[in-house]
Amino acid sequence: MPEIKRLIDIYAGRILLAKNLVTLYEAVQEFWVAERDGVILGCGALHVLWADLGEVRTVAVHPDIKGTGAGRLLVEQLIAEARELELRRLFVLTFEVDFFARHGFVEIEGTPVTAEVYAEMCRSYDTGVAEFLDLSYVKPNTLGNTRMLLTL
Repeated sequence: MPEIKRLIDIYAGRILLAKNLVTLYEAVQEFWVAERDGVILGCGALHVLWADLGEVRTVAVHPDIKGTGAGRLLVEQLIAEARELELRRLFVLTFEVDFFARHGFVEIEGTPVTAEVYAEMCRSYDTGVAEFLDLSYVKPNTLGNTRMLLTL
């Protein structure tokens, strides 16, 4: 996880939210990585939000290999994993609108869940869930980001 944190830190505060090491360890099972010669050069995570809904999180590729297809392969793997888990929709909060649009994500407004599910999700302590729900206390984290959804 320290290697993933170093990669995320390259973009923290600009494109990605900063992540504490403990937060990454708590989500270790969600991550996929791209590596070469044992060095992690890219990462991405799939977080299940609800029975039919997941979120693509923390997609990052080292600047030295940006544009080589590593990010595309990571997102394709996350989508495949979502299908294997029988999720029907994937959400992403991103600055990289064109990149995710190439994978079939479309821009959305609001939160694509019922009022009942929304109320239940408000019980989560996960900051990413709060961002998905667009709760006021995380608004500074999401300024300038675009909400996108992929139907699987």
